[in-house]
Amino acid sequence: MAPIPHDTGPDRTLALLAEGYTFIGKRCRRYRSDLFQTRLMLRKAVCMTGDEAARVFYHPDRFTRRGALPPTTLRLLLDKGSVSLLDDEAHRQRKQMFLLLMTPESISRLADLMADHWRAAVGTWATKDTVVLDEGVQEILCRAVCQWAGVPLPAAEAKRRTREFGAMFEGAGAVGPRMWRGMLLRSRTERWMRGIIEATRAGEQTVPEGTATHVVAWHRDLDGNLLDPGTAAVEMINVLRPTVAVARFVTFAALALHDYPAWRERFQAGADVDLEPFVQEVRRFYPFFQFAGGRALSAFDWQGYHFAKGTWVMLDLYGTNHDTRIWVEPNAFRPERFREWDGNAFNLIPQGGGEHESGHRCAGEWITIALMKRAVQLLTTTMQYDVPEQDLRIDLSRMPAIPKSRFVISNVRPAG
Repeated sequence: MAPIPHDTGPDRTLALLAEGYTFIGKRCRRYRSDLFQTRLMLRKAVCMTGDEAARVFYHPDRFTRRGALPPTTLRLLLDKGSVSLLDDEAHRQRKQMFLLLMTPESISRLADLMADHWRAAVGTWATKDTVVLDEGVQEILCRAVCQWAGVPLPAAEAKRRTREFGAMFEGAGAVGPRMWRGMLLRSRTERWMRGIIEATRAGEQTVPEGTATHVVAWHRDLDGNLLDPGTAAVEMINVLRPTVAVARFVTFAALALHDYPAWRERFQAGADVDLEPFVQEVRRFYPFFQFAGGRALSAFDWQGYHFAKGTWVMLDLYGTNHDTRIWVEPNAFRPERFREWDGNAFNLIPQGGGEHESGHRCAGEWITIALMKRAVQLLTTTMQYDVPEQDLRIDLSRMPAIPKSRFVISNVRPAG
């Protein structure tokens, strides 16, 4: 077996923090290879990019997520006991719990709830000089997903819970104050959610059958046991937090409508057939998650290289979404490329790749797409607004990335 190309230097953690989303892709181009070996946080790591690498990485039961992420990132985004850290049949059985929530009817109801809260927010936004869209959409999504999930959310608590969910996502890719704040607020959220699970099981709180709260509270594991309240709380957070994080994609969609106004005009004219291509291009083009981590469950060979059991592998999500071998002019925003896209599960991977049912691909991806499509309709046909001068640059060294101004809008008013 040939040796894997080796990145120079004793440890590249600082380089990763400095380069962010471009770290893996830049080195793969330098070494003219789909993979290279380096050290991150003083541990050996193999970094990979491309659709063939994704096909290997998301091969069923080949990698475990346990021990594959920094402890703080794990705590903020997944946490111990969650479905993402399970393997084999235990993972598939728990994943079915989430897939029960992903029916077209259920997703459509969530999108309708978001639209209701959005229209109500427009009336409030109209009274303000400026609105930070990312923050406003986070609260809309927090209110909508809690209502959809059967989670009681008094109006007075909405802003606080929104801040907690937002802090988890913001802190996951950070070192220092953002990470510390996320950890502190996560603990508060877990106590709140654990109380809801316990109240539901004790009959002190009635939640509609089929809602996320009901499904998670009464889910049984492979041994027929209810999830312990702490694990059930973690899984509920794994329903709510990622939905609030869709605000980041919505912000990028608003940026795209601003930077490419011809698409705004198309949607205002009723070209809904292009909503999905537009949304998919936003997901491909703009930075969301930078990479995914896994540890090899057993030894295997790929492209003439040997991966020993336990090898730590980092898959380049952002780089694969911008791979010139996959995408024509990947650094150009071209939604029309998705009009004839074949739905390949390994070349568009902003939220992971492979099969939803058997692998670790995000079960909420369908929700993301539905909410983004509805948000684009709301931005273009339900409201009007101005985009004042601001700093809309995206720093790819900041993880998770976002326009520096978080997209400020002004003079908000209902359309028509």
